[in-house]
Amino acid sequence: MFDADKWQEIFGTISKNKLRTFLTGFSVAWGIFILIVLLGAGQGLRNGAESQFLSDAVNSVFIGGGTTTLPHQGIKPGRKIVLKTDDYEYLKKNVPALDKMSAISGSESVEVTYKKRHGTFTVRSCMPDHDYLENARMMAGRFINENDIKEYRKVCAIGYPVRDELFKEESPIGKFVSINGIAYKVIGVFTDPGNGDINRLYVPLTTFQRACGQGNKIEDIWSNLSAENASNSEQTVTQIRKILAARHHFNPADMSAVSVENWGEEYLRIMNMLDGIKLFIWIIGLFTLLAGIVGVSNIMMIIVKERTNEIGIRKALGATPISIVMLVVQEAVFITGISGYIGLLLGIVVLNFMSSNLEGDFFKHPSIDFSLAISATLMIIVAGALAGFFPALKAAKVPPVEALRAD
Repeated sequence: MFDADKWQEIFGTISKNKLRTFLTGFSVAWGIFILIVLLGAGQGLRNGAESQFLSDAVNSVFIGGGTTTLPHQGIKPGRKIVLKTDDYEYLKKNVPALDKMSAISGSESVEVTYKKRHGTFTVRSCMPDHDYLENARMMAGRFINENDIKEYRKVCAIGYPVRDELFKEESPIGKFVSINGIAYKVIGVFTDPGNGDINRLYVPLTTFQRACGQGNKIEDIWSNLSAENASNSEQTVTQIRKILAARHHFNPADMSAVSVENWGEEYLRIMNMLDGIKLFIWIIGLFTLLAGIVGVSNIMMIIVKERTNEIGIRKALGATPISIVMLVVQEAVFITGISGYIGLLLGIVVLNFMSSNLEGDFFKHPSIDFSLAISATLMIIVAGALAGFFPALKAAKVPPVEALRAD
């Protein structure tokens, strides 16, 4: 395998047939390159989709008010359904499939000040389970609790970007910030995997309702299904709709009266769609790889045919069939190995470029399992070896006299 004379012959053959060698190598490199880029891009799409869902609890159910479109019990359509804190409490007690729950009365962008520093951030009113539903993690202090709700406390939990902008190096815990002219005590600092969820301040729902004069009106109810009820999400959605229909006197079949969004089902639907895309990408990549293998096979057959006279001379001089075959196979492995490695490197370079310049909310960390990339490269090298082996074996079996007569 490492015979210097053989390598000299291989390099001599390659130098004499530069175009043929380039075409062979290009077909291999292109196949590996396309497979790497396609699979990496597909993984980037999946990562982006998952990040959009996993920034919040996966089995989430969002409930919001709407407008009736069907008459019910003598009431004309067009009536606006406004949810109330009582609805939140009732669902929490009567729908056991729901796990954590929060209610939101308002979410608005306002100017927040601390001493002479100020910034515009989103202030959201919520209930104590909201940090769990947002997948928020406390970095310091605590989140809103039941006592804050019951006692209408003017407290807030802030995202770390809010802390960095308003407090700089100063600890915010126990300090007061001004929100719409009202002082709120900072009780905690949180981080959140959702990029749009960290520039926020969370305040108790009841405090916000009283400050804004909204009574017990709420905009949304947010919950998640317990693990044991995740598979029955549609039944739970139907139960929620029937309960709210009875409480607000609208037709349960009126889908516009209240919106009940089942993110668990949506998550499964999106993931199944991305799995289908991944399978499609695999098919395209493998066919591209197969085209490269076929190209190598055809070129190796041409190489062997052109060297039939040379093979006849070698056999006449006493060369064994196996030495002739191994010379051709060694050349095929060398060309496919180098080309496959180049295609692999170029694919990784493009994925790194995509990761640095094309990442967004729906496209994150395009990558590929390195062992899979190596396996694909080895596969095409083996295919190249076999593409050279069988034509060379056939030529090596030809008697020297016939080989010398070949055109």
